[in-house]
Amino acid sequence: MNLNVKANPCFREVDRSTKRYIVMKGSAGSGKSVDTAQNYILRLMKDKGRNLVCVRKSDITNRDSTYAELTGAVYRMFGDKAERYWKMTTSPLSLECRANGNRIIFRGMNDDKQREKLKSITFQKGKLTDVWCEEATELTQADVEIIDDRLRGELPPGQFYQLRMTFNPVNKNHWIKKVYFDRYDPDVLTHHSTYLGNRFIDAAYHRRMMRRKEVDPEGYKIYGLGEWGEIGGLILHNWEVTDVSQNLNDYDDIAIGQDFGFNHANAILLLGIKDDDIYILDEIYVHEKETAEIIPLAIQHAIPTNRTMWCDSAEPDRIKTWKGAGYRARGVDKGGSAGSVKAQIDWLKGVVDKNHVIRRRIFVAPHCVNTIKELQQWKWKKDERTGEYIDEPVPIMDDAMAALRYGIEGWRKRQSWIF
Repeated sequence: MNLNVKANPCFREVDRSTKRYIVMKGSAGSGKSVDTAQNYILRLMKDKGRNLVCVRKSDITNRDSTYAELTGAVYRMFGDKAERYWKMTTSPLSLECRANGNRIIFRGMNDDKQREKLKSITFQKGKLTDVWCEEATELTQADVEIIDDRLRGELPPGQFYQLRMTFNPVNKNHWIKKVYFDRYDPDVLTHHSTYLGNRFIDAAYHRRMMRRKEVDPEGYKIYGLGEWGEIGGLILHNWEVTDVSQNLNDYDDIAIGQDFGFNHANAILLLGIKDDDIYILDEIYVHEKETAEIIPLAIQHAIPTNRTMWCDSAEPDRIKTWKGAGYRARGVDKGGSAGSVKAQIDWLKGVVDKNHVIRRRIFVAPHCVNTIKELQQWKWKKDERTGEYIDEPVPIMDDAMAALRYGIEGWRKRQSWIF
């Protein structure tokens, strides 16, 4: 079988290595996850008896990350003949090589039940030989030790165990840096990649990164250059990822927030409120799609038409289109200044008014991966002269955050809506 596989030369060493630990830090868009998925598909087709487990902290996030990358690799390689070579199922998530029976399965490490489930993994053919920890900085050191302990026992000649981690190096104090980068270990291969070395990145992405370099130089070091950093000045700290009820009747009220976009993301969040806490139930987060293409996605996601959808008032034509589709779309009065943004942020933190502060929490469903990424890096601007943070958010990777701000407007200040 002759395959035409497109690859970035910077990953040649890691793809050929048989070391036990492959630890890959890199910028957004560096191609590390695409290369990892592609490499595993080739490896499992070639070597009989190998099996892969893909691990995320929350198992549900595998669907839109590791599973999507792996199936994408299969379709790029084989096109319309993909199903001839790989059996791909979504319930449960799995891939199986039809030629040799090698399998890929997906697991989470969010609680003791999931950890025990990982400990009991067995395969009908061969052994667990490979583990891919995507967004590895989500995991604790104890999580990885549990995973690592599963890679044991005698293997046939020529076989080897390998654990590969891929991540953006957000925190210079993270345990991964201390364990794998700050000390020499002959079993460890560390790797660094950036979007600048990815020959498949489009020009628009380069422009996005140049904009980030200008407006958010600290974030650019991490997400543009893949350097270890620590994002200071984070805006929201009162949030956590957890399983949340998808039954709308479990909440005191339901609302929808939408930030319009095309080159940057068009973000829609389905929100609930209960006992003053905010719940982010679902997200739609897409690039380069017209409103006519997004409305069917809203239908698929069961975004309710009988609840208010708060939108950016600067886009009246889009609001009209959503209304025409049956949604209760309304514009948010942004007040024409950053003051209203600050007021929205204060309310999310629990500042109801100048005399009333509550302990508000924000709970995020694990599958809202783009919202989670934005929450992890949404921060205040820094004054270049004083080095102090100012009350103005960095306008980068904030589309879901805008949708969140809009979505709570009816609860925050009911008299502010406009028609």
